[in-house]
Amino acid sequence: MKIVEFKIKGMTCDHCAQTIAKKFSEKDGITNHDISYPSGSGKFEYDPKKINKEEIAVLIDSTGHYKVAGEVEQQSNENTTFDLIIIGGGSAAFSAAIKAESLGLSTLMVNGGLDFGGTCVNVGCIPSKNLIRAGETAYHASHSNFDGIKPKGVDIDFAQIIKDKKKLVATLQEKKYMDVVSDFENLTMLKGWAKFKDDKTIVVDGKEYKALKFLIATGATTSVPPIKGLKNVSYLTNETLFDLEEQPKSMIVLGGGYIALEIAQAYHRLGTKVTLLQRSQHVLSALTPDISDELLKHLRNEGMEIQTGLNFKQVSEENDKIKVQVEKSGEAKLFEAEKIVVATGTKPHTSQLGLENISLELTQNGHIVVNEKMETNLPNIYAAGDVTNTPAFVYTAAFEGRIAVENAFSGAENTADYSSLPWVVFTDPQVAGAGLDEAEAETKGIPYEVSKLELKDVPRAIAANDTRGFIKLIRNAETDKLIGARIVAPDGGELIQQLSMAIKYGITVKDLADSFYPYLTLGEGIKLAAITFGKDVSKLSCCAS
Repeated sequence: MKIVEFKIKGMTCDHCAQTIAKKFSEKDGITNHDISYPSGSGKFEYDPKKINKEEIAVLIDSTGHYKVAGEVEQQSNENTTFDLIIIGGGSAAFSAAIKAESLGLSTLMVNGGLDFGGTCVNVGCIPSKNLIRAGETAYHASHSNFDGIKPKGVDIDFAQIIKDKKKLVATLQEKKYMDVVSDFENLTMLKGWAKFKDDKTIVVDGKEYKALKFLIATGATTSVPPIKGLKNVSYLTNETLFDLEEQPKSMIVLGGGYIALEIAQAYHRLGTKVTLLQRSQHVLSALTPDISDELLKHLRNEGMEIQTGLNFKQVSEENDKIKVQVEKSGEAKLFEAEKIVVATGTKPHTSQLGLENISLELTQNGHIVVNEKMETNLPNIYAAGDVTNTPAFVYTAAFEGRIAVENAFSGAENTADYSSLPWVVFTDPQVAGAGLDEAEAETKGIPYEVSKLELKDVPRAIAANDTRGFIKLIRNAETDKLIGARIVAPDGGELIQQLSMAIKYGITVKDLADSFYPYLTLGEGIKLAAITFGKDVSKLSCCAS
């Protein structure tokens, strides 16, 4: 919503003001109006998508007796005090704004950097998954699991793929973010970088804004490693890569986390020669090595070049080529490509917030420290999303934004419990998990047992001629309750939610084994993995129970 105020000539009494007001009583796009004879002006709150201020002026003039004599300059709201100021414009911020509106809170959302909507819709989840699916379509047009089906290949219009991606991002940014808050009466949205002056005041473009409570939800950005020469070359990140309409012929991807792997496979399948370079011995290094080994086996089978255990020496750019010098097991190696993408993890977006002015507690890695209620060490400041020391997912960020506002203003005691949190890496095969793995159970001193079922023993996978991956369940050996799960499988992410619910509600492995599963579904693999704790399923019939 926008506000415009006009000077109006010709009004001689309050009845004149009422006459003008009648012109706008049912005018589409006008959400509020205040016509004042004493001040000789009219103030209008309007939806710029439906009407503009020029049309409002024409409507006033159309009365014949009253004329617009100019626009009244709006007073700056630099000293306006809000109930809540949200710093950031992503999932946590919008979720918080929605909750704040429902509580009737006057709210200011200040967003700098990425457009409103944040990482997920603009440069993260939406564009990456769109390109992953495009790459998947191209791959299956050239590869078949069945000897009797001979794919004939595919023509790829890379520029069109990127244009369609941009259109999708713009549509979802509008529909899922801006349109959602467009009719909020208590929300003000402001573009700019916010800096704390003190714990009750921020400064944006030289103007001061105050609030009773603050929510910091500024997200995270790519952490660029200190490799010699890297900052001197024209490297890409997820914030810039997805807008390239000219397809790179070759690309080096630095990193071995989920962002690096998803980017690498998507562009490889679309026809770019991709080389992934990773410092540690395993990709997805926070997970157990069997997951990394299984995934790498299938990615390499597709023809991707993946190098791990590297010591990076130098990055340079010569003759429109990026060159990366590394050392592996004492041997020098050189890799070169047209483009280089840095996907070596993220760092919290806090450097411009002026946190040194308010003594906010940070972790060693710079994340804002919050407890399970999203409270910081300062009683009127909360934080949510990737900027904090909590799991960095769009759905956790949205959850945290909501409960932060509830806790701050309604006296609620909502907490974030991530003990059964489901997550997915959208490679092919996908990697998914929830709860603890065996290493984490060991660290916590929990007695555990592991069942690992390869997909070659799952009827759905056998029938599809696609037996890549496994399903791994971890149970408490004393209670039989499921405490964790890890999956590597095509569309394995579609299985993880039910396992997350099983962990959350204390379902036992026996419960899983005794439940009904439709035959020839991937979900049936959960039943078989549960049975595997006590039996060798490879020796059971298809009707085993």
